[in-house]
Order: sequence, then C-alpha cells, then structure tokens
Amino acid sequence: MNDKSKPKTFSRRNFLKGIGSGVVGSYMVVPGLSNISKKIIEETENEGNGKERLALKVNGKKVSVLVEPRTTLIEVLRDRLKLTGTKLVCNQGECGGCTVLLDGKAVYSCHLLALDAAGKEVTTIEGLLTGEKLHPIQEAFVEHDGLQCGFCTPGQIMAAQALLLKNSKPTREEVLDGMSGNICRCAAYPNIIKSVIAAAENINS
Repeated sequence: MNDKSKPKTFSRRNFLKGIGSGVVGSYMVVPGLSNISKKIIEETENEGNGKERLALKVNGKKVSVLVEPRTTLIEVLRDRLKLTGTKLVCNQGECGGCTVLLDGKAVYSCHLLALDAAGKEVTTIEGLLTGEKLHPIQEAFVEHDGLQCGFCTPGQIMAAQALLLKNSKPTREEVLDGMSGNICRCAAYPNIIKSVIAAAENINS
C-alpha cells in the first residue's frame, strides 16, 4: 500500500509519532536510571546473607547492589532498577527479546548472570534516548514500520545498535546476519531490515 492510499485520519506511524512514547518510545520513557530512588540502593545495604556486591555502570550511571549469585542481569535491570524496557520473553537465551549491550556488544540479559557483568557497562533501550529524543535507530523503526506488536522491538533495536557500532555501513546480508539472533513472532523481518539499513544511512549522512 503506497502512502497516497493510506488513511489520512489514523495510521500506526502517525499514532506513534503523535504520542512520542508509543510502541517504540514507551520502552524508553520509563523511569530512567537517574531517577532510581535512593531507597532502592540503601535497602540493599541491609539485605541478608548469601548475597554479593555487584558494581557496574548502567546507561552511564554507577550502580551498586547486593544480588544472589543466581540472579540474572535482566532481573537486576527490571526488578531492582525498574528499567522495564528490556523484555523478558523466552527466558532461555533463544529469542533475543532481552538483548542489551555489555561493553558495546549484544548479550541476552536473561541468560547472563548479573555478577558476570561486574565492572562492565550495560546499555539498555532507555539508554539510547537523549532526553526524550529518540535515537536514529528508534526513529527508523517508527518511520519504516519495523514493528508490529512491539514486544520484541527493544531487543531488535539493541541488536541493531550493536551491529552499527561494529559496522556503520552494513550490507543487507550483514544486517541479516547481525540480526539473526532476534526473533519476531509477527514476522516483521522485511521492515526490520529496512529500518536498520535506513538508520545506518541516516547516521552516516
């Protein structure tokens, strides 16, 4: 369907752009790390035995919490730091929905023990925002409809970011390879690929 034949009164693209914090944006405009309550950090100081101190950097902010050795990174991000943009989907390290960056490389946060991230820098989907301005990759996913239900979108975007950090001008085949670890159950793959390529072109323009 070309642009001229689309309804002028309502479309998913216009809806997302209009509200600013739509399917893509809502994963960013959640309480950022700068807004994490001191109470959370202070309460961890008095937690029980069997926990270890985890110090790392998340979205540019230093974090120090006590965690059980079995705690996964996604549990720290979502439950302790309230960074809920990262989605828990399969919880088996297979679908890529929970992808975050660890020192600039894509990892499945559901499949990584939090203590393995000690001393490293984690970037979540919230960390791509500049204030409330979307990152070029996020903008490209909106502009080119690189989403349907949106549940896998944060992981897709973070995988795309990891790819573009490594290769700023990927070919279509390189995008296919770089995004191959992220499953979209809605099968929006053609527009996901289009979005990543458009983002690369925009970043390099």
